[in-house]
Amino acid sequence: MKQNLVSLEFSAAQLEAVDAALAALEKNLAELVTLTAEQRRKALKMGDGSEVFCRQTELVLRQNAGMVPADFELAEFQQDIATLDALRPRLQRLRALTDRADDTELALGSDILSASLDGYALTKVFGKGTSLDTLKEAMKTRLSRKPRKPASPEA
Repeated sequence: MKQNLVSLEFSAAQLEAVDAALAALEKNLAELVTLTAEQRRKALKMGDGSEVFCRQTELVLRQNAGMVPADFELAEFQQDIATLDALRPRLQRLRALTDRADDTELALGSDILSASLDGYALTKVFGKGTSLDTLKEAMKTRLSRKPRKPASPEA
């Protein structure tokens, strides 16, 4: 095997601990919402610039609570900001972990495909009449796809 981007094996205890941790996350984050594509498309998006505006607005409203009408839910507004501030560092950690997991998944898949291609090359050397004929036929089908055409013609 020429390529080995990752060499990793999880013990049963590790997998059990990960599953328990994921179950705890799912339980403790059960109130997270799932938006439809339409809801995502229509939702106002708070970027970095608008976040400064939002925080400044909350500060002005808090300092001038007497001007806030009774039907404006200032406490809910403040709770949303506090919850966002509490959620963000955890999301950052989850994203970093997910990025590493995605990279590991890609590396494992790449190692597996590389080893399979090396194995296929070996089966071609072994010749016909072996028990590898079925595997060779299956692999030949996978590898016989036409190459992709370039996006633009070469000059």
